[in-house]
Amino acid sequence: MIKSMTGFGRGEASDGVRTVTVEIRAVNHRYGEFTVKAPRRYAFVEEAVKKLARAEMRRGKAEISINAMSVAEEESAVFVNSAAAKQYFKGLRELQSSFDVCGDITLELLASLPDVMKSAPSDLDEESIIRVVSSATTNALRTFNDMRASEGAALASDLIARANLIDDLLQKIDARAPELPALYAERLRDRIAELMNAGAPDLPQERLAQEVAIFADRSNITEEIVRLRSHIAQLRRILNEDAGGPAGKKLDFLVQEMNREANTIGSKANDLKITECMLDMKSEIEKIREQVQNIE
Repeated sequence: MIKSMTGFGRGEASDGVRTVTVEIRAVNHRYGEFTVKAPRRYAFVEEAVKKLARAEMRRGKAEISINAMSVAEEESAVFVNSAAAKQYFKGLRELQSSFDVCGDITLELLASLPDVMKSAPSDLDEESIIRVVSSATTNALRTFNDMRASEGAALASDLIARANLIDDLLQKIDARAPELPALYAERLRDRIAELMNAGAPDLPQERLAQEVAIFADRSNITEEIVRLRSHIAQLRRILNEDAGGPAGKKLDFLVQEMNREANTIGSKANDLKITECMLDMKSEIEKIREQVQNIE
């Protein structure tokens, strides 16, 4: 199945203590590159998340964001700093005595002073957290892959349509190619006639036949046409069948070979109609090359 390298996925999971949300965003990249953004206290989940992502995505640059929300008391605890509270109480009493001021030293006042009461995370059950984050990541990867597969199907449809256009142009070139030696001979005769009218000696028929034979051999594009047809068939096969893994690099190489054959056809044929077809063909090959850059 052809997949796009770009996509977005979102997944959620809960274990009764916390709810974890994972979002995946990916763009084109030559290799597989993964960045995990997680709360600092959940940093230990990074490798587990990357392992899951690598199993599903071979090429592309992905950013994976992890957010966690506590839904139970076990996630945090409140600590009372009695020593600090005693120092504050003693200091406030000394202020009252020194400045002869009145006022109650209340519980609310002491509790509001810095460092008297602290909220801190409780000890984390790392295995439980890895399980719930992995579950959320798996759910995110599922929706992420659905989007990539949908975009990949659209890309494959477009590429097959362009391959069909190239095949049509190739058929026109193939039909035109056998006419080239006769057309060359006719042009050569016309040129010889012009030269004879200008006083140049006649060219023997044997020499004319030799020149036409040399041209026919030099302009023969049968091999290039056969190879290009083979490349088109291979392109269709990769796009229509389950590639068994990322196909982007294969397609990229195949497009390079298609472009090489098209260039050779254009340079060898020495014919205006074939050149026009070849230019249209190269335009379609370039569009295929651009689209292939989006395929994993």
